[in-house]
Amino acid sequence: MNTETTSLKVPVVQSRGAHMREVYRRYGIVAVLIVLCIVLSFANQYFLTVGNIADILRQTSINGILAVGMTYIVLTAGIDLSVGSTLALAGIVSASLVTGAHPHSVMFGLMAGLVVGVAVGAINGLLVARLSIPPFVATLGMLSAARGLTFIYNDGMPVTDLPDGYLNIGTGAIAGVPVPIIIFALVVVMFWFVLRYTTYGRYIYAVGGNARSAKTSGISTRKIIFSVYVIGGLLAGLAGIILAARTTSALPQAGLSYELDAIAAVVIGGTSLSGGSGSLGGTVVGALLIGVINNGLNLLGVSSYYQQVVKGVIIVGAVLLDASRKKQ
Repeated sequence: MNTETTSLKVPVVQSRGAHMREVYRRYGIVAVLIVLCIVLSFANQYFLTVGNIADILRQTSINGILAVGMTYIVLTAGIDLSVGSTLALAGIVSASLVTGAHPHSVMFGLMAGLVVGVAVGAINGLLVARLSIPPFVATLGMLSAARGLTFIYNDGMPVTDLPDGYLNIGTGAIAGVPVPIIIFALVVVMFWFVLRYTTYGRYIYAVGGNARSAKTSGISTRKIIFSVYVIGGLLAGLAGIILAARTTSALPQAGLSYELDAIAAVVIGGTSLSGGSGSLGGTVVGALLIGVINNGLNLLGVSSYYQQVVKGVIIVGAVLLDASRKKQ
């Protein structure tokens, strides 16, 4: 009698444990974000004000856009360390074309910035997909090359005196909502839909899950890998334009260490560094978590040096969590 009762209870306990693990995997990061917001609201009276929340979302929009492109790349088991440098190069090229003695139209400058981002992403894609150079090595080289080109382009000088039409991209608002937040939301919705509901999105997961099996199934793995780096470059170019417009000048040193924040947002959001598993929803929550931490530490008067330490700990912790998930 006791044996039969025990044998019936074991599957129930196991199923409950599996259910709890699934709930934690899906909503654990959301719970952490909510708890952190509650703690910071008690620690500082200005944290939950409308103005501060808007600031958090504006600041998060840059990293969030970078993280969307990084998610596509990491899902294929890749990495892009050059997004910060690409952001700076695209921003300074775009800004320079709408200023000076003979400025081009704002639209021309915007398109030029996006083209620069796509070009850098395409080079990364060719190095990784066609020449089979490890993503870490290829994009590390591009990080240095793109940063050097940024300083060469304008002799290390910032580009200022941007026209109002350009500045509105970073400082304007539509119906009271800041333009960077609107752009970020549109990017998330569009790329989430592609990843979730299109054949291309399924191919990305397939390549990241098992590239050899995907190739055997008839998927052009090289084209998929090439395309995700182009997407990463495109979104880095877009982020560079928004950042230049928001800060009212394009700086050659812009985007330093932004790649770390983007990677952290992706991994914290549950996307596996080994590829094939993750979601854009998790990435958005990860980006918001990093934005809240940065903002909260600033409000509490914590030195930027300590903030770097906190970010490093978060990244290491996220990688350890990813390793733990894979073991399970």
